[in-house]
Amino acid sequence: MTLSTSGIAPRTGSRTLRDAVELLSSMRFAISLLTLICIASVIGTVVKQNEPYNNYVNQFGPFWAEVFGHVGLYTVYSAWWFLLILAFLVTSTSLCIARNTPKILAELRSYKEGVREQALKSFHHKAEGTLATTPEATLERVNQLLISQGWQARAQVRGHGTMVAARKGMANKIGYLAAHSSIVLICLGGLFDGDLVVRAQMALLGKTPFMGGGLISDVPAEHRLSTSNPTFRGNLLVPEGGRAGVAILNVNDGVVLQELPFDVELKKFIVDYYDTGMPKLFASQIIIHDHATGAKTEATVKVNEPAFHRGIAIYQSSFDDGGSKLQVRALPMAAGGQPFNIEGTVGGSTELRTDNDQHKLTLEFTGLRVINVENMGGAGAADTSGADVRKVDLTSSLNKHLGSGSKPGDKVLRNVGPSISYKLRDAAGQAREYNNYMVPVELDGQRVLLAGVRESASEAFRYLRIPVDDNGSIDTWYRLHQALKDPVLRDKAVRRYAAQSTPADKPEMAEQLRVTASRALGLFAGAEIPKTAAGTPAAESGGLQALSDFVEGSVPEADRTRISEVLLRILNGSLFELAQLAREAAGQPPMKADEATSRFMTQAVLSLSDAAFYPAPVMIQLAGFEQVQASVFQMARAPGKNLVYLGAVLLIIGVFAMLYIRERRLWVWLAPADGGGTKLQAALSTTRRTLDVDAEFSQLRTALLATPPKDNPA
Repeated sequence: MTLSTSGIAPRTGSRTLRDAVELLSSMRFAISLLTLICIASVIGTVVKQNEPYNNYVNQFGPFWAEVFGHVGLYTVYSAWWFLLILAFLVTSTSLCIARNTPKILAELRSYKEGVREQALKSFHHKAEGTLATTPEATLERVNQLLISQGWQARAQVRGHGTMVAARKGMANKIGYLAAHSSIVLICLGGLFDGDLVVRAQMALLGKTPFMGGGLISDVPAEHRLSTSNPTFRGNLLVPEGGRAGVAILNVNDGVVLQELPFDVELKKFIVDYYDTGMPKLFASQIIIHDHATGAKTEATVKVNEPAFHRGIAIYQSSFDDGGSKLQVRALPMAAGGQPFNIEGTVGGSTELRTDNDQHKLTLEFTGLRVINVENMGGAGAADTSGADVRKVDLTSSLNKHLGSGSKPGDKVLRNVGPSISYKLRDAAGQAREYNNYMVPVELDGQRVLLAGVRESASEAFRYLRIPVDDNGSIDTWYRLHQALKDPVLRDKAVRRYAAQSTPADKPEMAEQLRVTASRALGLFAGAEIPKTAAGTPAAESGGLQALSDFVEGSVPEADRTRISEVLLRILNGSLFELAQLAREAAGQPPMKADEATSRFMTQAVLSLSDAAFYPAPVMIQLAGFEQVQASVFQMARAPGKNLVYLGAVLLIIGVFAMLYIRERRLWVWLAPADGGGTKLQAALSTTRRTLDVDAEFSQLRTALLATPPKDNPA
């Protein structure tokens, strides 16, 4: 039987209705819908789903990000058009099954023994011969042969002979029904376990997304779903020692809250790491508090090992911070600022007022990472480029120190200690994200503290490398940073440098050296704005860039290299004297003039140059913490998963049945021969002609036409 790709053709109704029914029930329409779903799934794989909208704006631009958002490419699997395609595919495939099932069932019951004997000569696989045995004996031998080889046979006795019809591999037809039924079951399971039911409740029961903030207990009832909700999938965050009973379901414009029939209490969260720093084990020891009975059930939830209660699966999804307590030190970057201490919690915020209340910022603590394992292998020679926070990022500039998956060479994995991430949000609501390490890291033979910043989540962090002193502190660097902004200390350092550097036999050079050092230090500190080669003031001032602009705008091109070297020597000497003055003011002993001090000052000059462009009036340094971990569970009531599992089993059965089981039909015509004996004609029909079928029929022909052995005399 050949299955038609056309659909059901109703005999009544309008032409348009008949054409629509025929198209909807046709196999070609179902295949087209399946192709569309495959294309949509590819889009859903290539385009990251449920990301923050700003990420899509950065990736595609404002116009296309808006267009893609309207067509639902950021939530493909819950988009209305994807669900509509699934619904049409279920309908179309169901109609195909309904149209072909009666034919298949009739085919399974039929042996087709009514085939005329003359038609056997038109088959590709055919055989003919005359046997010496009687028709009755030949029929008996043929029946035994077919049964022994697994054929199902039926004989039709006619007036001039007997037609034996046999069949094998009829499970091929069952494979068609199983494969197509699996598509229906899997799609139905996907529709049931998707957010279609939640959307229906929101449309019919007046439920709306919640787009605000605050406590979960304060969210109104119109944003909550009842415990009788038949299907949902949401997240539940539970800190250690805490309990929660309301899951959060993400929808397009916000969230809805799903009430659970129980609370989950997290006794302890266990996480283990590989040497690479990647998590190896997530495990949560929980207590389930049933609302109806008050019973307490202990369970352990691991990845791929969920717990179940009242038909709801509790999966270990990830882990998060549960509100760790932080002690941080705030370092104002403006002149005259004094460090101060702040206490907060991850997820909390506090208001900052800096620069004599000129900057009013909100400090938001967003994360704490206790373990940061990085690849410290392959460190090269000293890198004198620094880490300009304007354009040098950790990925491109520090990969050889902090690791990269594509970096050649041996890996030396090392835990570089805790780090804190936070945001500084201005009065207009704009925020930058920062990531600062707690302990110094050795790079290029110099111990530095890394302070990172990025404009958006789609960017990599750009790191400022701050050298630490013998005590592992950045206090020496910070005092130098603050002294650089003090004109009195700058002038004092310049005079001391000029007095020490003026040759004894040329005292007249002291004033010229003082003026040059004052100009170099003023440019570096940002107190003077140089002019560019075009004669206009530089857009950015301070740091080594200011000296570069000054040289390009004031010095002839032939003399720039020589003048630049002189200015750098003067700048380094002046900064060293400024650092000594800052230490004296703090009651610290002067720095020794050795190799370690030289490396410190080299990195300090580069770091101070880049700090001129640090985009925040205050730097936050992690001083201490008390970690509180939290476990993120995925709560799922998924009745459709059983349909999906059944559909997967049927799909496997159907595919194997259609690909590896061949339907074969055999006809054997037995009629009395003119000279005595039996005339035998045989023919074989198969859905696919293969070498195996040729070999099988060759063996059958030999067995059917073989001379039967004679019985031995007693």
